[in-house]
Amino acid sequence: GGLVLGAVGIATHQLWLLYLGYGVLAGIGVGTAYTPPVQALIEWFPDRKGLASGLTIAGFGSGALLFAPASTWLANRFSRLPEFVGAASEVTMTSRDGRLFTNVAGELKEVVVATSADVAKLSHDLAEGVYVVGTGSTGAAPALAVMGGAYLATMLASAFAIRRPAPGYKPDGWEPEGAKKADVATSRTMVGTPAPVGGNVHVDQVMKTPQFYSLSTVFFCVACGGMGLMSVAKPMMSEVFSSSLPLIVTSAFASNYVMALSAGNLGGRLGWGMFSDRFGRKLTFNMFTLGSIPLYLGVPYLVSSVVESGSTLPLYAFIGSSVMAISFMGGVYATLPAYEADLFGPKYVGPIHGKFLLASTVASVVGPTVLLALRGSAERGAIDALAGQIDASKFQATFGAGVESLEALVAAKSVTISSLMAIAPPGTLDPTPSIYNSTMYTMAGFMTVAAIAHQFVKPVKRKYYEEEVLFKGGGDFVVAEDHEELDFDEEVDLEEVAEVER
Repeated sequence: GGLVLGAVGIATHQLWLLYLGYGVLAGIGVGTAYTPPVQALIEWFPDRKGLASGLTIAGFGSGALLFAPASTWLANRFSRLPEFVGAASEVTMTSRDGRLFTNVAGELKEVVVATSADVAKLSHDLAEGVYVVGTGSTGAAPALAVMGGAYLATMLASAFAIRRPAPGYKPDGWEPEGAKKADVATSRTMVGTPAPVGGNVHVDQVMKTPQFYSLSTVFFCVACGGMGLMSVAKPMMSEVFSSSLPLIVTSAFASNYVMALSAGNLGGRLGWGMFSDRFGRKLTFNMFTLGSIPLYLGVPYLVSSVVESGSTLPLYAFIGSSVMAISFMGGVYATLPAYEADLFGPKYVGPIHGKFLLASTVASVVGPTVLLALRGSAERGAIDALAGQIDASKFQATFGAGVESLEALVAAKSVTISSLMAIAPPGTLDPTPSIYNSTMYTMAGFMTVAAIAHQFVKPVKRKYYEEEVLFKGGGDFVVAEDHEELDFDEEVDLEEVAEVER
């Protein structure tokens, strides 16, 4: 429903409908459907919690591998090319408040100038020149509506198919840690399965623990960096590398790069989950946080190497480092529920993970917003610097307004770095490759904060455990808040213990 409502918003040019449908309603649907499978699979695989949560969340992340090309294909099927007016040199245009207009068939219409650099970024084969604003269609609205129907069918089928294991289920040949001592007592008068070593923290108490906030900070920072990188991945590839390697870095190459990032995300969710089962969650998260710092710090160097040498080696090094960084983000999403089960017990891991997802929700807004704002600020600074190097008469002739109207022209997207480079003096360096440097350094800063916060994640203190009713004897329940200290190797007189508890 959210996707269909978003499609209506696109078709009617109502931005609030797009936000309400694709943003709010679809987001609520994702959040509602996200945690129940995590809880179910951790219960099915208590011996491989990292793999179990990784499988669940890998399924969530792998949607991009299927639905991204599907949505692109649908959009292309429904798309419509814009009306071409002519070459920029052959069309007489006037500027009003930073917007360009020209006479088309006796009617004054708003137009936009597409340079060779602009059309190279598009998936359609368009000629550079002047196009009428509002005459083309990306096909996004009908494509989103079709995707909404596909999602509805998939989610309904999955909801009817999902099952949780029977109470007391455990894999063949596996015994929970500490079960050997508990077997003596629980085999006689057990009410429920023995609590895990360390106990369970109730979902209402988890936000009172310092571990919750330390781990949430790690989650927030890693998600900010990863989501920020995903949000700028395709434009970064097209804008930064296409001018240096135009025969290699095409629109299709940039799309394949995004697919590689999605594959790294999926691989990280599967691989790092299994890795954490073998080597522990603490070590795995240290690798995520500490390992991401040099990956992000090295990006500006790799970009400058491509620009200066024209070599493909630093390009592929950049692709490899960014895919690894995204795999770390995927690994955090995959192993976090298992980490939560280790710290707070598996009993409430579903609703507890829902609370942790608040950090992801905030990161999905803060990360891309901050990084795109940094990128926008760097771009505007580069435009101002370029405009100052261009002859005023040439600027006036090209854009139909003087340099004093630069702010309005930029706001209307009539002036871009590529359009300024087309009339810049010979030998002027293209500033595009450096506009993402500040974003990369900011991502490294996020990872540094995450690494520091992770050092404060310690075992949960006993005072936060919920009281567990483990035994029933003589009509009375025994509350074992400190059940770790019970000596199950000795015979237990349940009536005596119950009397003591009373």
